[in-house]
Amino acid sequence: MSLSNEITLCGLPAVQARFARDPASIKRLFFDEPTSRKLGAMCKALAAAKKVYRCVPPAELEKIAGTLHHGGVACVVHAPPLAAPSPREIAGWAAKREPLVVLDRIGNAHNLGAIARSAAYFGVSHLIIPAHPSAALPGEAAFRVAEGGMDHITVWRVPALPAFLGALKAAGYDVIGAATRGGAPVPRSASAKPVALVMGNEEQGLAPEVVKACSSLVTLAGTGKVESLNVSVAAAVLLHTLLAK
Repeated sequence: MSLSNEITLCGLPAVQARFARDPASIKRLFFDEPTSRKLGAMCKALAAAKKVYRCVPPAELEKIAGTLHHGGVACVVHAPPLAAPSPREIAGWAAKREPLVVLDRIGNAHNLGAIARSAAYFGVSHLIIPAHPSAALPGEAAFRVAEGGMDHITVWRVPALPAFLGALKAAGYDVIGAATRGGAPVPRSASAKPVALVMGNEEQGLAPEVVKACSSLVTLAGTGKVESLNVSVAAAVLLHTLLAK
């Protein structure tokens, strides 16, 4: 993610989700001619706010977006702040039985975006990442892949995952780590406690200290023909199973 306090959101789903949630946060809007027909209300709102919106040639839109995969539209917004939740916020989540997704050094921004999309789809409102140099941040690529999902969740950043997971358990959470092998079968009924699902790094899995901080480990059963699922796919399957009513 850029060190600037701005990021560029690309693709119609991501831009529309941001406009629906917080239209004032859109600072500038750029689009190609075919997509312009879908942006009437957005352009009207930006005109009223005296903000820049413009139809641009494909080459210019690619340059603004920083990618070929811009989906015909890009908007510039403030980068999301990344804070750690307070003990009071954690207690509030537990009281409401809000499910959480915790990511242990997920390094690929596309995986971060795909997990955020699945989290939003299954009603998870909070995603927690560590303040670790190898952990992907919610930047342009993650927002694009999330297809609007990033605007339905809050991303939090904590100094150390083991301590955070300990705080979750103290608040009443069932902290379930996803292990490539050696974990228990995934339970087929919802936990009596609020659930925090912990997904590990794409190559290394969960760090040993994170494993120790989990309440339990689960492993998805497969045929053995391939070692594991992509982490974002595994997260979607586990969320569907663990949060089933």
